Amino acid sequence: MGYKTIDVKPVSGALGAEIEGVDLSKELSNETFDDIHQAFLDHVVIFFRDQHIGHEQHKAFGRRFGSLNIHPYVKGMDGHREIMQIVKEPEDRINFGGGWHSDMSFLEEPALGSILYAKEVPPYGGDTLWANQYLAYETLSDGMKKMLEGLKAIHTAKGEYSERGASAQRRKSMNVTVAGDDTPSFEHPVLRTHPETGRKALYVNPAFTEKFVGMTKRESRPLLDFLFEHCTQEQFTCRFRWTKSAIAFWDNRAAQHFALNDYHGHRRHMERVTVNGDRPF
Repeated sequence: MGYKTIDVKPVSGALGAEIEGVDLSKELSNETFDDIHQAFLDHVVIFFRDQHIGHEQHKAFGRRFGSLNIHPYVKGMDGHREIMQIVKEPEDRINFGGGWHSDMSFLEEPALGSILYAKEVPPYGGDTLWANQYLAYETLSDGMKKMLEGLKAIHTAKGEYSERGASAQRRKSMNVTVAGDDTPSFEHPVLRTHPETGRKALYVNPAFTEKFVGMTKRESRPLLDFLFEHCTQEQFTCRFRWTKSAIAFWDNRAAQHFALNDYHGHRRHMERVTVNGDRPF
């Protein structure tokens, strides 16, 4: 794919590319935005280094792609409710996002993408992994694809944001609200057709996928466990080493990610805006 205004350098064979030649603190021309948008669709997750943006610029970049989400369980910044501060203090044992997942799949209309900005990074560790869910689908057998076609799964925040959930354990340092018994659940296709690329992707994740529609949790577990393991195989992944002022923008419709928790004793401060998924599956 040729790009007119930016340089695009893939970081792995599976997904991911670093974008050079753009300053996100400045207003983007339509031509540059189109190139960035195409790189996003082509590579599933894109990275920008040395970007010095403020809160309004962070939100403005996200709004070029759609409306911004206000998280139902994590309080946003004062004056910037759309920005989630993801902070792990040196004494914290549990990190936020420390397991494979796709952001906000527990919503009726799951997120389009997430834009994460590094404010402070540890001297080592704290990398993030992404896994390409197009490849997860494409490497399934024809028999498995046929069995999953038309199948739907229940997604909910009941587990991850429950009293004992990993995300809820950060409720003091990140102002997380514990999900109650009235937390909603929504049905999503197990095989999702991307609304922009037309490609099929596997759409289940360990954090929020509870069971298959029409099945019990026990009946669902063996197949879900297989899919969870299958979709995050090493050959589907890329790994990004964060530097201060770097940005990652990933497509939640076609990727899962995992924030590594290997920097105890050091502080990590990230800020995220999430673009709503306004298009139907």
